[in-house]
Amino acid sequence: MTRILVVDDEPQILRALRINLRARGYDVDVAATGVAALKAAASRPPDLVVLDLGLPDIDGTEVIQGLRGWTTIPIIVLSGRAGSADKVAALDAGADDYVTKPFGVDELLARIRAVTRRLAAASADGTAPLAATARVGRHTVNLADRTVIRDDETEVRLTPTQWAMLDQLLRHPGKLVSQRQLLHDVWGPEYQHETNYLRQYMAQLRRKLEDDPARPRHLITEPGMGYRFRP
Repeated sequence: MTRILVVDDEPQILRALRINLRARGYDVDVAATGVAALKAAASRPPDLVVLDLGLPDIDGTEVIQGLRGWTTIPIIVLSGRAGSADKVAALDAGADDYVTKPFGVDELLARIRAVTRRLAAASADGTAPLAATARVGRHTVNLADRTVIRDDETEVRLTPTQWAMLDQLLRHPGKLVSQRQLLHDVWGPEYQHETNYLRQYMAQLRRKLEDDPARPRHLITEPGMGYRFRP
């Protein structure tokens, strides 16, 4: 059964969608805030998320970014923001579709069917979502809420750029991530020759995550090619 997480701060919308989706055979979880949504997704991973952008604690685009840190599940934005800039921001953050409020339930159901068909096709190809957490030495990295906790329960702080670089490596465990790809995805296409950035930030990550930064066991350099995360 397909599990859908509906995130909206309007109780009547949560109730209406829960009733309509369950009546059509979906398993439904609900959340009224962004933080609750990220926690719910990490503890009980959904197959699809229907997400409002105007949440009371954090913006919906931040929820999208948090989810995209560890999963490729479809995200359908359901929002009263009709401006093109809002749509572009949500889609750039990783949303798969955008439905504007007020909306028709039949239209939303059609969008859900479309993305779940793509999900079924991906499953048939053997594609699986990424795990919400990863181990790097003595550290547990939670990609959903972006925390790093050492085994002694000390939290390790990472900068946004350090997170972006680590995220790219953890998405491809055991695989080489090229210098060009990292520079493009973390800094942008105009930085694809600034390999000194990679050396500096990799050194910072190793100092924070490796037991012996001079002899890393998990964040590996492939000279002249790129970097690899070794679980």
